[in-house]
Amino acid sequence: MLKFILKKLALMIPMLLLISIIVFFGLQATGVDPINFMVSPETLSANAGNIDALRESLGLNDPLIIQYFRWLGNCLTGDLGYSFSGTPIADTIAVRLPYTLELAGYSLILSAIIGIGIGIVSAIRQNGIVDYVGRVFAVLGQAVPQFLVGIILIQVFSIKLGWFPAANRVSPGATNAFWDGFIHLFLPVLTLTIGMVAVLMRYARNTMLDVLSSDYIKTARSKGIPEWKVYLKHGFRNAMKPVLVIVMFRIPMLIGGSVVIESVFSYPGIGLTMTNAITSGDYPVVLITTLIIAAAMLICSFMVDVLNALLDPRVRLGE
Repeated sequence: MLKFILKKLALMIPMLLLISIIVFFGLQATGVDPINFMVSPETLSANAGNIDALRESLGLNDPLIIQYFRWLGNCLTGDLGYSFSGTPIADTIAVRLPYTLELAGYSLILSAIIGIGIGIVSAIRQNGIVDYVGRVFAVLGQAVPQFLVGIILIQVFSIKLGWFPAANRVSPGATNAFWDGFIHLFLPVLTLTIGMVAVLMRYARNTMLDVLSSDYIKTARSKGIPEWKVYLKHGFRNAMKPVLVIVMFRIPMLIGGSVVIESVFSYPGIGLTMTNAITSGDYPVVLITTLIIAAAMLICSFMVDVLNALLDPRVRLGE
């Protein structure tokens, strides 16, 4: 098992390097000139000589390959550089990253509890009211884009009813930090949760139905074991193994989806930071935020592989 884990970890390094190369040279190919964002147009036209000296001091006249390795070396030593506004990128990440992790974490926990719970009940009470409502919700939840769900929730709960704020993470001068944080998180977490609940509910239901039709379930019932014990001890426990793998598989999509949701709700996380940086042409911030999101997805994929290997030894044996 240790060999399998080390192998997967070793594969993440070249993948991150490849992503950094693609993003770095891709942004360079757009023709964005950092000097245009650092210096006003009037200064550009009046101080051509000084501008050339500034470009030389920043290393922008060096070949792209040298610029890349200089940037990569700085990142490896913990120097993430500065945005075009002069703010250290590391300081921005330190503030914004916890917000994104908070959003994704709450959504994952809620969607797992609700989705798996409704899926199991739908399987046990097949063709009942919960099952029919759950199946309709599963189809709608997967069919409707998350950003559209977010816009609808803002229209209903923020604009029409005024129950929840439509933007930001905290209110200026809030006296109750817990309640203020809750009402700001409610709509973005709900938006991410709805889509993931639809997937987990459908998969948990189908997996539980397969387990309940198995021979060992029929044997347990023939021995006179109470139904609740059959469902809990034999059915639920065996159905959860593949469902947990699906939960892990959804984490990368949850992180990717948070980029869109943060933009919809103006939620000050990594996703909104990257979106604003793209809009303003602040490519040093785009580079770092893209790498962070890519690294998070690779780590989640690594966790999925490890969980798969723990549940199924054939995976780590390469079968």
